[in-house]
Amino acid sequence: MKIIHTSDWHLGQFFYSRSRAKEHQAFLDWLLSQITLHQVNALIVAGDIFDTGSPPSYAREMYNQFIVELQKTGCQLVILAGNHDSVAVLNESRALLACLNTRVIASASPDVDDQLVVLNDAQDRPAAIVCAIPYLRPRDIQLSQAGLDSQQKQQNLLQAIAGHYRHCYQAALRLRETLGSPALPIIATGHLTALGVSKSDSVRDIYIGTLDAFPASAFPPADYIALGHIHRPQQVGGQPHIRYSGSPIALSFDESATEKSVCLVEFSPQSAPVITPLPVPCVQPLKTLKGSLADIEQQLASLTPLADGTPVWLDIEVTQQEYLSDLQQRIETLTEGRPAEVLLLRRSRTGAAGGIDRENNETLSELTAEEVFLRRLSREEALPEEEQQRLLTLFLQTLEQVRDTGTESE
Repeated sequence: MKIIHTSDWHLGQFFYSRSRAKEHQAFLDWLLSQITLHQVNALIVAGDIFDTGSPPSYAREMYNQFIVELQKTGCQLVILAGNHDSVAVLNESRALLACLNTRVIASASPDVDDQLVVLNDAQDRPAAIVCAIPYLRPRDIQLSQAGLDSQQKQQNLLQAIAGHYRHCYQAALRLRETLGSPALPIIATGHLTALGVSKSDSVRDIYIGTLDAFPASAFPPADYIALGHIHRPQQVGGQPHIRYSGSPIALSFDESATEKSVCLVEFSPQSAPVITPLPVPCVQPLKTLKGSLADIEQQLASLTPLADGTPVWLDIEVTQQEYLSDLQQRIETLTEGRPAEVLLLRRSRTGAAGGIDRENNETLSELTAEEVFLRRLSREEALPEEEQQRLLTLFLQTLEQVRDTGTESE
């Protein structure tokens, strides 16, 4: 029995106003080829299929077309919702996709049996059981209680998440007994932050104000635990069977040096699963350049495009503290004729971060809309973190709709 574990596709993402459609399509084409090459029986996507709750039409089309193409391979598909995904959007096609050998789990169910998925081998025999657990919203797994302090709320949420995993795992044990296959491997999934993982700039805490991280010891003793939400591929707690596959493309500049991959997992009777990372080819290089203008000029000289001529997307941080009114023009001159495109230009800042008007003469032209909104939001100290997260989500959805409208009108 072979599965591929992947997560955090973020289809429809705009990266500093640039579409990632080319990269995502290249990844999906590559993924189909790997499924065929390795004769994979099932594909598990552990959340964040889309980048926003209202993905652009081309992203939905890409998602649907991939599922259609996947059917030609005979591979089963399990889709889990992440914190970026809309439950309603994923559920709208759930019944239809069930006819295409695809199981969509968009939210926790009161009946944990609804979250069990039996995966079959090439002979259509039961080969594994999946405890298909998506991103767990607190309202889906616990009742609200008045008068609790923050520590009590955190403890209650931890117990609720651990309890949901425990109930799903116990239901999987009962199903395994019913199937008469005591050696059937059990796979659990999740979309959360586990304790001790390495994050990146594109990852935001999803249990704002309540639970920052979930301890590895609270996971059930499943044979493999496929996690999503953290974009860097890694094991959890030094346990190779609990891991994040990471995102298939770099979603922030600080991920550019991380090799992206998916996890190929092979299950055999009476032995631990064999886990092999499959590196994802990079079709859009990203790079951060930092230093004085002279340093940046030297670093630009070493840039090389991909074989097809794709330029490098750049994040340039200028460390010179003197005010340069023509910084934008100077960088444009330095990059002219080079295989590079500047997406982010900024000055290094000294001291603690302050308001936008104190950012060392930083101009709005050097900031993205997302950065402006986040900095303004950070100044609302009296605003509860839950409300800040809600406002940020609404802003990103509105921004995505504006960009999508602009793309369709071109």
